[in-house]
Amino acid sequence: MKIVTDCAADMTEEELKELGITQAPLYIQFPEGEISSTDITTNTFYDRLEAMRPAIPTTAMPSSGLFAELYRKVARLDKNILSLHISSGLSGTINAARAGGEEARPEANVDFWDTLTLSGGERFQVIAAALAAKAGWRLRAIQEKLSAIRSRTEVVYTLDTLEYLARGGRIGRVKALAGALLHLKPVIRVDTDGKYSTVTTARTIGKSVTATAEHLQNMYANAPLWVTVLHGRFAEKAETLTEELKEKLNVAKLEVMQISPVLGVHTGPGIVGAAAVPVEVMQDLW
Repeated sequence: MKIVTDCAADMTEEELKELGITQAPLYIQFPEGEISSTDITTNTFYDRLEAMRPAIPTTAMPSSGLFAELYRKVARLDKNILSLHISSGLSGTINAARAGGEEARPEANVDFWDTLTLSGGERFQVIAAALAAKAGWRLRAIQEKLSAIRSRTEVVYTLDTLEYLARGGRIGRVKALAGALLHLKPVIRVDTDGKYSTVTTARTIGKSVTATAEHLQNMYANAPLWVTVLHGRFAEKAETLTEELKEKLNVAKLEVMQISPVLGVHTGPGIVGAAAVPVEVMQDLW
């Protein structure tokens, strides 16, 4: 079985190569033309994003035809494919993937998995699927493992401004914070239905970073965790959050990564947060 995902999973090039994962692009549409999120460096992207203010670019998912072509190519190595994607509550990517899977039959036999999350949370599931597939697990066993990981993963973040979420139309259930409250610093989580909801708000980014760490502490107590700290171009606050998480959580594995530019369109550079999952739910994959 081969694994396919999208670039919202924030997989590194090394991970994609080592685990044999095929990644579908997502696209950023600037006024001067469309570019794949994988074809622009993070710093270049944020420079262009900030230069455009108050306008922002838009994003686009791959077409069903692109997915069909991708699946046919992967099927030359293995006809059986599991395709995992960004939450259906935040993007229509999985719908385009399903349509592409239908187009690719009978050359490819594609099953689909809605991760109901994004970024580091999606990445945990993609890594698990790839490791399980390499170990020869059957589809049902992989899906059961992914379900367990999905239910125990938390993705939570805070923003220096809600400007980008509001202008990109992705504010969802965070919309009550818009308008006069735009200058508050929200702590936002990906809910169980794969959509955003607000945990709390703070008046400074420092307090919202602390609230982010406290939220994870309340969720996991002393359970050993795999934690990925994520940020746009906010390294200073990522370092602050990292130190707070080390103090408040039982961190067994820690990484610090930048999010994909295609996700940064909707958050701006001032995003910092974390994805966390108990080590016990991942440990039988190694």
